[in-house]
Amino acid sequence: MNIDGFEINEFSPCFIIAELSANHNGDIKVAKDTIIAAKNAGANAIKLQTYTPDTITIDCDNEYFRIDHGTLWDGKTLYELYGEAYTPWEWHKELFDLAKKEGLICFSSPFDKTAVDFLEELEVPAYKIASFEIRDIPLIEYTASKGKPIIISTGIANEDDIQLAVEACRSVGNNDIVLLKCTSSYPAPLELANLNTIPDLKEKYKVQVGFSDHTYGSLAPTVAVTLGAKVLEKHFILDKAIGGPDADFSLDTAEFGKMVNDVRNTEKLLGQVSYELSEKVKKNKKFARSLFIVEDVNSGDLVSTENVKSIRPGYGMHPKHLKEIIGLRFKGDYAKGTPLTMERIS
Repeated sequence: MNIDGFEINEFSPCFIIAELSANHNGDIKVAKDTIIAAKNAGANAIKLQTYTPDTITIDCDNEYFRIDHGTLWDGKTLYELYGEAYTPWEWHKELFDLAKKEGLICFSSPFDKTAVDFLEELEVPAYKIASFEIRDIPLIEYTASKGKPIIISTGIANEDDIQLAVEACRSVGNNDIVLLKCTSSYPAPLELANLNTIPDLKEKYKVQVGFSDHTYGSLAPTVAVTLGAKVLEKHFILDKAIGGPDADFSLDTAEFGKMVNDVRNTEKLLGQVSYELSEKVKKNKKFARSLFIVEDVNSGDLVSTENVKSIRPGYGMHPKHLKEIIGLRFKGDYAKGTPLTMERIS
């Protein structure tokens, strides 16, 4: 698939998304500075979240709407949290324009149909469905019907949820699907990451795969790349001193830059399946073992395991021939340290 010119396939580099989320803390200048910093840190894309408190929940203070599940946000109502965290819609065009100017792909997560319609006006190149929206099949169908690549986090999903979401995309003719392994815990402990699910998602649902990460640091996303992740999403913050709902598990500029560097170096290490030798390695083959005459010998002497051995360097015959030549005779007089060749054997 192609997201605004970035190809995602078996051999492409990882598509690295910096998630802005609430890390602007209500200040558009901070949001703009974050976009510039994300580009400088090596991100391929910046992602927004498009909702208001009223498009995602209702203003209600009963037990169903109060957060008390051992999260960073306990004590707030959902409406209060989303009132603090949302990105004002009137900022979107400015942020999209800035990202484009900086050479950064910009898209968003819609949380209802009005957000999809709004983002279509901004000509977004892709959509992201958040983990907690994976069960909103009507939203997924409507979003996928726009014909853009669709990235879906699976943080709260079981297999049935994932199957329904994939089928919802395909039912409207959209096969440009990326499933992100995700753990919807903020922050997420390493032991709950279960990154071995990444290749299983690819095999089971026949889609591109990636990782949406809420762990601390950059170890988990780097490991995810070794398991086939082609899309990485990580919360990005200009400076953790800004604070805000997502600051604790976000990477700052230096940390994000390190993650990008680690990922790119990991991709170099993985390379491709190859048994070809580089020119540098070919030159070093001279240090491999080969057959050498290790004692002074005279013409007519028998070749034995005493006067011929497999040693370094590699200027003599291949050691695989040793058994074949034992008992044959030398053609001439040769000094210790002479490479053995077939021309020197009678």
